[in-house]
Amino acid sequence: MVNLKMWYDALRIIPRISQEEWKELDIVSRWLIASRAAVFVMTAISVIFAALLTIRDGLFHPLPFILAFFGLIFAHATNNLLNDLTDFIKGVDKDNYFRNQYGPHPLEQQLLSVNQMWGYIIASFLIALACGIYLALTTPIITVYLIALGIFFIAFYTWPLKYFGLGELTVLIVWGPLMIGGSYYVISGGHWNWNVVICSFLYSIGPTSVLIGKHIDKSDKDRAKKIHTLPVILGETASRYLVIFLWIAQYILLFYLLSINFFSYSVLLVVLSLPQLIKSIIIFSKPRPSSPPKELELAWPLYFVYFAFLYNRRFGTLLVLALVIEIFLKYVIH
Repeated sequence: MVNLKMWYDALRIIPRISQEEWKELDIVSRWLIASRAAVFVMTAISVIFAALLTIRDGLFHPLPFILAFFGLIFAHATNNLLNDLTDFIKGVDKDNYFRNQYGPHPLEQQLLSVNQMWGYIIASFLIALACGIYLALTTPIITVYLIALGIFFIAFYTWPLKYFGLGELTVLIVWGPLMIGGSYYVISGGHWNWNVVICSFLYSIGPTSVLIGKHIDKSDKDRAKKIHTLPVILGETASRYLVIFLWIAQYILLFYLLSINFFSYSVLLVVLSLPQLIKSIIIFSKPRPSSPPKELELAWPLYFVYFAFLYNRRFGTLLVLALVIEIFLKYVIH
């Protein structure tokens, strides 16, 4: 039976669920939970942001937008599922590891068998690939290179990139030039814009800070399992201040893009995210507490990642809204 409430919940949070509850779910609910669909919002904002830029520039094509949107969502799902499968096979997620504490692990909790997990991965990948093939056939050759790069990151993010301190750089590239720059390219019908590529880092800094926050939260466990994420290499203090530096760089880049007239003054709407930014900077300026604060009792052991996610969601949403206002003023008022 279709459970629309669970669809909504799985897109908003990562529901904690028992085996008995799992058995009662429809296939879509299971896929949403297994693929950690709550984090798809970061990918969705990237594609929507790219689409809005093409609308502003008079280059928007609806079908490529739809295919880019769902193609990247399913690619993100493929990566999440493959991440869990790889870590399960390597024994990373055993003994109530960090991943198992903030949401259900489909393999560790025996919600899915390995073969079923492969079924979810292959189905998700084929849908993403089908979208990509159509876009590759209808745009210049650069699209093929973008798809190939995306497949590379999906296949090798969990290992070896994450294991050697390159996972964070991967996210900066994927959620920036690849997703936003690439989506702009295919949605516009093959127009490459280097200013869009530069602008893409304005958003991709957010998902990167979320990942660094997550890796700080579990750095002690990663260190014990010899997973050398950036926080393991740099240490907690340096990693926390790296995130603060990236957030400040985000605003520097914003004002640079405003100064070259890439954005109109409506982009200043994002300053409404400053209260959340200040709160997040205060959080990141101090070591991780040994026990959860009251507001995070249900989310613990998520801590730095929680506040980084809240700020990124606020900044990204306001950035998209600012661009909508710019388009409205350009095409409706004028």
